[in-house]
Amino acid sequence: MKRLLTRVTALGIGALGLTAGAAAADYNLTILHTNDFHARFEPISKYDGPCSAEDNGEGKCFGGSGRLVTAITQARSRTNNSILVDGGDQFQGTLFYTYYKGALAAEMMNKMGYDAMTVGNHEFDDGPEVLRGFMDAVNFPVLMSNADVSGEPLLAGKLAKSTIIERGGEKLGLIGLTPQDTDELASPGPNIIFTDPVEAVQAEVDKLTAEGVNKIIVLSHSGYAVDQKVAAGATGVDVIVGGHSNTLLSNTDERAEGPYPTMVGNTAIVQAYAYGKFLGELNVTFDDAGNVTEAKGEPLIMDAAVTEDHGTVERISQAAAPLEEIRNKVVAQTADPIGGDRAVCRAMECTMGNLIADAMLARVADQGIQIAIQNGGGIRASIDAGEVTMGDVLTVLPFQNTLSTFQVTGAVVVAALENGVSQIEEGAGRFPQVAGMSYSLDASQPAGSRISDVMVGGAPIEMDKLYGVVSNNYVRNGGDGYKMFRDAQNAYDFGPDLADVTAEFLAANAPYKPYTDGRITVK
Repeated sequence: MKRLLTRVTALGIGALGLTAGAAAADYNLTILHTNDFHARFEPISKYDGPCSAEDNGEGKCFGGSGRLVTAITQARSRTNNSILVDGGDQFQGTLFYTYYKGALAAEMMNKMGYDAMTVGNHEFDDGPEVLRGFMDAVNFPVLMSNADVSGEPLLAGKLAKSTIIERGGEKLGLIGLTPQDTDELASPGPNIIFTDPVEAVQAEVDKLTAEGVNKIIVLSHSGYAVDQKVAAGATGVDVIVGGHSNTLLSNTDERAEGPYPTMVGNTAIVQAYAYGKFLGELNVTFDDAGNVTEAKGEPLIMDAAVTEDHGTVERISQAAAPLEEIRNKVVAQTADPIGGDRAVCRAMECTMGNLIADAMLARVADQGIQIAIQNGGGIRASIDAGEVTMGDVLTVLPFQNTLSTFQVTGAVVVAALENGVSQIEEGAGRFPQVAGMSYSLDASQPAGSRISDVMVGGAPIEMDKLYGVVSNNYVRNGGDGYKMFRDAQNAYDFGPDLADVTAEFLAANAPYKPYTDGRITVK
């Protein structure tokens, strides 16, 4: 059994300290990592949305594949032993994915020399077919331990649970992990069975250990909270490279949700926010028995101080050419920034949530629809003040979801709201942004009993009354746990694209003034 040799808590850096008599057989490994890139091949603004060439030239932008190429090259030059891994969700988020699906992600990851990645839930957005095409195109293993894919012909025998790579004369065991509720979050199809993460990881650890591997790294697209549960519940895991919750771990950034690395027992957990804004750099030392004796590092900000690789920028510019006409079309003006920050839109009323829900309801109000519900997880970025382009809107709403209208009772509406706030502690994407109604929530109460004061059109909701609802086709078909909508009456899932509806609403109300009005009260 591995044991922790020494822990250093001084300076609050959450690192492990090397014992004084360090053995000559120590093995040093630098783990470079990204997660939740979401097709942000071009630089992004401070709001995680598009950043203009002018702003980029003035040093106001972050990330982009050009900066990552440079930063990875520089990081590799600082060590003689490194790996580069990804925590999932390369897919979805900009027009690049809409147009190229996984092909451009595969090209860029091959160029950067990734060693492995785990499957994120968004890798299933277009079903197993697109994931398989991506896997066929990349030069590294794509992993997922907590699922049975034997019934899915496209993935059976292709998608491994774990792999062993050799680096610096030592074997490293890599294990993939995907959200257990991926069947609710994406479109994996009916042939994949997702399983408990702790049990799945432990099974692969035992298998790898039996093959003589004593250095084990989990690539986990399961969120910071689940990663901590896995670290506490599984034995033999040395490092967890996380994703899914877009968590910034840092020892220097005041916005960080925890130290880098976060130690749970003997396991070091890291995550590097999202969208290519940071490159994680964790330096780990193992003794000859595979015990971690030191783990320290910090995510590296991909700001203007990181020079963009010229060849990569040219390639992305070439790939962007077919997208320009769509992307650059100005659709509206906004007086102020429209806030789509996930930390807000998955916890309370937000200005982007109001915009989208208002737009949905306005589009179908003449059809007898009274209520709009938009999942906060479908809101992917903010929009800066000034001109609003179609590219901006598509960055906020990249999923090509369509408007769905249907009828359910007031009791079902309340059940839907309870589902929406049931995982607020985890920042889950099911949080309901609404229009045509208001509600109160008390997160201190148990899930299932958090909702009160539900009003529709200014009147208390009637549990037996039938209400007309508009949402997106993902939610209507049970996504994000909204299974109560699957049996709705008079359901029609083939309305206009939500991004188009939102763009037209912005244009009709330009210059748009973002606002909140108290429709969601957090007690």
